[in-house]
Amino acid sequence: MNSRIRMGLVGGGPGSFIGPVHRIAAELDGKIELVAGAFSRDRVRCAEAGRSYGIDPARAYPSIEAMLAAEALREDGIQFVTIATPNVHHLPAASAAIAAGIAVMSDKPMTATLAEARDLAAALAANPVPYGLTYTYSGYPLVREMRERIAAGAIGPVRKVVVEYNQGWLAGAVTGKQAEWRLDPAHSGEGGCIADIGVHAFHLAEFVTGLRVALINADLGTVVPGRVLDDDCQMFLRFHGGARGLLLASQVMTGEGNDLAIRVYGEDGGMRWRQENPNRVEWLRADGGMEIIRAGDPGLSPLAMRGTRLPGGHPEGLLEALANLYRDFVADLKGEGGSLVPGIEDGLRGMALVATAVAASRDARGWIDLTV
Repeated sequence: MNSRIRMGLVGGGPGSFIGPVHRIAAELDGKIELVAGAFSRDRVRCAEAGRSYGIDPARAYPSIEAMLAAEALREDGIQFVTIATPNVHHLPAASAAIAAGIAVMSDKPMTATLAEARDLAAALAANPVPYGLTYTYSGYPLVREMRERIAAGAIGPVRKVVVEYNQGWLAGAVTGKQAEWRLDPAHSGEGGCIADIGVHAFHLAEFVTGLRVALINADLGTVVPGRVLDDDCQMFLRFHGGARGLLLASQVMTGEGNDLAIRVYGEDGGMRWRQENPNRVEWLRADGGMEIIRAGDPGLSPLAMRGTRLPGGHPEGLLEALANLYRDFVADLKGEGGSLVPGIEDGLRGMALVATAVAASRDARGWIDLTV
């Protein structure tokens, strides 16, 4: 029997951006194979997706329920599912898999609402299976290197954190599946930009610093007329221990691509990283000097080197970062330990951020506790 871990994909039908990305990243290291999928509830589109992924036509199912039932009868049935659907489908898909004893790797955010996230956490507590969230940027080797060095005291106690996620693709009138569901609360949930990219920035800030946000002061806005959900966000952060922070997330910054960046400043120095130039970290010294840390450098930590596939000077990017999460998830499935895959706590915190920021901004509450 094939020794690779067998994956089922939920979503990722024709026209999907993220479905093929998941497939490529999952299979990059040869440890996982996509063998089945519930790509669309439309049978014709589901079959079309199955053909595009090159799987057995009999294993392209019209629903996750059909997939779980049929795959359970096979000796070579799926061992985990990846959920790559609009947010509103995350809870039912994950709940069905968990009830069947199947591990779950889900796109972020965890669910459409905080109440749903709590329900999903309860389902996992009642029937534990490995569960991961694709906060993909935590898979970059140099993001993990920053985390390691900051934890080791390289910049001293953290004082200030600035994280930005700047996009411009929703700056005007837009059409198409990718934009439409993100702007529709029936598919996205209670948050727009904050749920789509704000949670990425939030998770990155907590992941890199090892600190947890205690208080937020949020200002969410709808810039383009006619929209219901936020498309622009800014908020002040206060971390446990006293560090201050600033989070900016916007999808209406005209001309921007996918500019995610983080800067962390401590008593003895600072570090900064940018996703559009992901193979270097700048380490700022208190004396005004700066050291460039590069991907693949021999002095990197074992954790960063474990996530690096190519020699220094050969750029790696988003696919490799997501592949690092999948490689860690395989370790979770095998019970090997050492995984850095974001999990249930990260999911709950992300949904708490969305719910708290939306309500606090709407009611102009000012500073408010971030309560999971």
